[in-house]
Amino acid sequence: MELYNGRPESIEGRLPREVRTYDYLDNLGIPYFRTDHERADNMEACNAIDAVLGVIICKNLFLCNRQKTQFYLLMMPGDKKFKTKELSSQINSARLSFADPEDMLKYLDIEPGAVSIMGLMNDTGKAVQLLIDEDVLAGEYIGCHPCVCTSSLKMRTDDVIGRFLPATGHTYRTVKLVGED
Repeated sequence: MELYNGRPESIEGRLPREVRTYDYLDNLGIPYFRTDHERADNMEACNAIDAVLGVIICKNLFLCNRQKTQFYLLMMPGDKKFKTKELSSQINSARLSFADPEDMLKYLDIEPGAVSIMGLMNDTGKAVQLLIDEDVLAGEYIGCHPCVCTSSLKMRTDDVIGRFLPATGHTYRTVKLVGED
């Protein structure tokens, strides 16, 4: 794996949703670093990607309430455990669960394994509420996928919060997850 500055030189073989991500970031003038890799399906592979990027990729969870009337994208440190009860109490939403892949595709144009804050550019109806763990906000950089699981990005947290999110029309809510037993 190598670290590249910005988009790939060629978009041949890239999915349209990935190319749209680069176009979106480039149009906003947001600088980013990128690495391409095989699908990361174990912690060893994730650790190798993190080492190339120099940042821990965020764990991004796409959640919903039982009635499927509220959808949430939770960004948290990749090394922190997720506890449904801990989050539910902070956002006053009982019975949180993982949303269906069909809803992920419908709202974020993302498939399982590639969930990312970048998908919010596709949520034009603002159906998804963004939740960000305070530890993610405290970091200088955010690591995430460009709507595919075979590339990863590194961007300044300030650019994501101050430029990307306003461009999508989304706001966020800060949560505090301890993640301990």
